[in-house]
Amino acid sequence: MVAKRIIPCLDVKDGRTVKGIHFVGLRDMGDAVELGSRYAAEGADELVYLDISASAEGRKTFCGLVSRVAEQINIPFTVGGGISTIDDAARLLDAGADKISVNTAAISNPGLIDAIAGKYGSQFVVIAIDARVVDGRWMATTHGGRVATDRELFDWAREAQVRGAGELLFTSMDHDGTRDGYPCETYAALAESLSIPIIASGGAGCIQHIADVLTAGKADAALAASIFHSGEIPIPVLKQELRKQNIPVRL
Repeated sequence: MVAKRIIPCLDVKDGRTVKGIHFVGLRDMGDAVELGSRYAAEGADELVYLDISASAEGRKTFCGLVSRVAEQINIPFTVGGGISTIDDAARLLDAGADKISVNTAAISNPGLIDAIAGKYGSQFVVIAIDARVVDGRWMATTHGGRVATDRELFDWAREAQVRGAGELLFTSMDHDGTRDGYPCETYAALAESLSIPIIASGGAGCIQHIADVLTAGKADAALAASIFHSGEIPIPVLKQELRKQNIPVRL
């Protein structure tokens, strides 16, 4: 069986890892490279770095960070946040990122997926979808969940796959931050309708939540931030517990 992946997520502002709620009340959690190195040593399978610095200087700082991560961390990592053109993606991939994640810009310009996949290959492109339930349907949002769209989750995910996305990172805005678990039925339905791997994000509050989304939810990977940054659930402990439930993970 293909091993399930555990992926810590690091929000980055001016080269530092931060933590907040919808980017408000940000707290400094430490140097982004040092924290990533710790997670790599603890057994994380991949990392995701998200640039939340809005300024051009922030983007310059982030590219420098990506280069340092590539030099010092020996596991794959994805970068995202504010990527709106193929040149944005090119700078980050050329700096050493293994994959790039696109969300808002892909909804406004779906051809961006085709362009990046066409130049670099589908394995480099992660399509991120933040969605919430509206009148019984999962509808995609943009700008960190603040702007509603008319794109339905399943239709948009299938289109993104056809356009060349190599992975789907789906966050339920209804579950994000609740620590009440993932919408496993929705993840399972996505897995059945797509052929690309699915990364589950948002809602993890305990080890069993992650176990559930990797089994009942049929997700290929689980992404989390706060439970790792706080030290509440160390990655080695998480993986040992998952292995006890016969979930294939790399130890």
